[in-house]
Amino acid sequence: MNPTAPAPATVTTSTATAASNEAVLRDVLDRWKSAVDAHEPERVAAVFTDEALFQGLHPYTVGRPGVAEYYASQPLGMTATYEILESRRLADALVLGYLRVVFAFTDRPALTVYISVLARRTAEAWLLDHYQVSKLDCPPARLPACPTV
Repeated sequence: MNPTAPAPATVTTSTATAASNEAVLRDVLDRWKSAVDAHEPERVAAVFTDEALFQGLHPYTVGRPGVAEYYASQPLGMTATYEILESRRLADALVLGYLRVVFAFTDRPALTVYISVLARRTAEAWLLDHYQVSKLDCPPARLPACPTV
């Protein structure tokens, strides 16, 4: 080991820090959920930064107009329920979240997806700067396992 090399950085997440990170995410995600549930695409888009990188279950887009277009294409009556699975503060003004989201519909079975988000503190408020959906056949390893075939 090189005695002049800096010691490796360690990251610790206290319960207070985790709670603070989740509070940031809940603030943003509650606004997102409210707008999704009300089928108000422009209000959904307002929860994102002007330059947000967004990928739902369609090809990605950048910026609020693409977010609004995506949510305008969703069926009336669709609602979202989210659970924060993980959170990390990457910088003072940047919080990473990993979510399980269940989208419910009036005319078909619910759809469970996993979403990674980055919330960025702006002059306006905390807003989503990145949103990427993953549709997994099996949940992440830390969640209950898939049935064996």
